[in-house]
Amino acid sequence: MALATLAAEMPAAARVHAPEVQVRRLGRVEYEPTWRAMQAFTAQRAADSADELWLLEHPPVYTLGVAGRAEHLPRAANGIPVVRADRGGQITYHGPGQVVLYALLDLRRRGLTVRPLVRAMELAVIDVLAAHGVAAAGRIEAPGVYVNGAKVAALGLRIRDGRCYHGLAFNVDMDLSPFHVIDPCGYSGLAVTQARDLGIVESPERLGEKLVHHLLLRLP
Repeated sequence: MALATLAAEMPAAARVHAPEVQVRRLGRVEYEPTWRAMQAFTAQRAADSADELWLLEHPPVYTLGVAGRAEHLPRAANGIPVVRADRGGQITYHGPGQVVLYALLDLRRRGLTVRPLVRAMELAVIDVLAAHGVAAAGRIEAPGVYVNGAKVAALGLRIRDGRCYHGLAFNVDMDLSPFHVIDPCGYSGLAVTQARDLGIVESPERLGEKLVHHLLLRLP
């Protein structure tokens, strides 16, 4: 599915503009067509193309990043497909109730390098959680956001010609059991958590909007 097809499926009212950033709310969309649309957008964008954030969720899917190895694949058959993608990182799970925010940014134009971008994305999640009284932190050696050692958000990016795509996945109110048959992000025994289990009762839609807001504040 091309970017134009994805965009055509959205009502005009769902498109909101911030300075230099277009936010697209795609709803629930399949992983692979969305990934291919990000690739196409990045390959075709011009020097003056607006940056975009895509806010969405995926049906159940495991994605394996470029660092993923065979031993990271699910250890039990559960019918959930596995897609090998071109993002950084290893294996993770996406499913309903998880907020996915993809960042399609011209890093050179913004004067950004990868580590500051990763930190801005982590801090956006940390800001959302802090507003609900939940203390969270990132880890330099293992990108993502953690609460008491349990991972609540995962990150993975692809950089091509100074432009990025892919982004972050924030567990809000979902079935966490598919994480139990993998080593999340390649770490054996890594605990995962979600906003609902941390006492946050807001919907994925509401927290997704707050995540967009905080990331926009963090971007240069």
